[in-house]
Amino acid sequence: MTSSEPEAPPATRPAVHPLLVSGIVATAAFMENFDLTVILTAMPVMAESFGTTPVALSLGVTFYILALAVVLPASGWIADRYGPRNVFVFAIIVFTFASMLCGFTQSLPQFAAARALQGAAGALMSPVGRLVILRSTEKKDLVRAINFVTAPMLFGPVLGPPIGGFIVTYADWRWIFFLNLPIGLVGVLFVLRFIPAIPGEPPKPFDLKGFLLNGIGLACLLFGLDLAGHVADLRWLGGLIAACGLVAGWLAVQHYRRHPHPLVELSALKIPTFRIATLGAGTLFRLAMAAPIFVLPLFLQVGLENAAFTAGMLILAHTGGDLAIKAVTTPILKKLGFRTMLIASSGAFALLFAAIGLLDKSSPIWLVIGLLFVSGTIRSLQLTAVTVLQFADVPRPQMTGASTYASINQHVTRAIGVGLAALLINFSALGRGAEGPELVDFRIAFMACALLALLAMFGYFALPRNAGEHVSAGR
Repeated sequence: MTSSEPEAPPATRPAVHPLLVSGIVATAAFMENFDLTVILTAMPVMAESFGTTPVALSLGVTFYILALAVVLPASGWIADRYGPRNVFVFAIIVFTFASMLCGFTQSLPQFAAARALQGAAGALMSPVGRLVILRSTEKKDLVRAINFVTAPMLFGPVLGPPIGGFIVTYADWRWIFFLNLPIGLVGVLFVLRFIPAIPGEPPKPFDLKGFLLNGIGLACLLFGLDLAGHVADLRWLGGLIAACGLVAGWLAVQHYRRHPHPLVELSALKIPTFRIATLGAGTLFRLAMAAPIFVLPLFLQVGLENAAFTAGMLILAHTGGDLAIKAVTTPILKKLGFRTMLIASSGAFALLFAAIGLLDKSSPIWLVIGLLFVSGTIRSLQLTAVTVLQFADVPRPQMTGASTYASINQHVTRAIGVGLAALLINFSALGRGAEGPELVDFRIAFMACALLALLAMFGYFALPRNAGEHVSAGR
């Protein structure tokens, strides 16, 4: 199919309420995002159970991300070949089964293998779930649908660490993974009951060379950044591996441009709104947004010297801001329009995170909570607006390729944002000759996030004033 083909008429699209579809997809998205971070506070207890160290147990997180990065580019082809709903159900089943395996593992190699299986399933759940929404929802309902499904993307990673800490304190760590069993079962039943079969596209030849280049590039980039950010003696090796990943990624892009049936379709990048929201300013803001999810817990505990439970509760203020603004996101977007919303939220995010970086141990608790809450509302507005704008002008024949590319971008920028933040904090501490990070080191990371958000704000000025107006139902 080409982008010149007409869209399917509304009468042929599945008659499913958009919020019902979004709610079902949101369940899987929450399970994936929650599971990625829930083990962070449980690592010491799990390491003791396996007879190893917490640093070695980070292998489980790394294997999850690596498997996700390798499989993710093929998600669009698999969805077209077997149908989005079928693949979505399969991904939930495999993810849930892998969660059960994680709970029963008795050694580090077993755990790493189970996490890799989880990551591979997660690579199908995220983009294919988004594709289910895009193919089941009229464009006039897209803002509400995307706004509803972005909630777990926002607070899943934030709830993970405190809930993981609670479970290992008052129960066995294995319940972290067993909790996914009823969620996954209910998710499968709801998909089969309420989401009709969505036909895939006519199958194309599988791009094996593109798959290998993309997988090698993403795996090397993410693993290299992780190694450089966490293992001081091997930073040079991590940088070298990451550089090899960038070279492989460049070769993959050149291959996709020449191949008649590329694994990752890049044609959507010719659409200005998709290009700016995904590759341009949108990428800069996602980098700025990714780091605080992982840096905030450490900043609140090490930098501001709060107890782990107190830090977890403070982070919930950030999540509370995310959720509080959801009910009025659509009216605000209709009033302001995409361009104004994205510019204003980027500038506000930059100011807020610069202010958070200036907090110290003497800062009143109400100020900390207030800044975290308001920054959560701003982050939520930005994420909803940029996610909807990505697909506002994408024709349905190009939705699969656009969704796959957007998912790759989302996961890679999240990993890069976290890796860069870790590098900044560690290099700052190393430059001062300190044994570990202190308040000043976290401030540098927050200022870098603020700078990225500020650059994103200027990038959004390239959008036309009426960008996405037909999706937001006009002003």
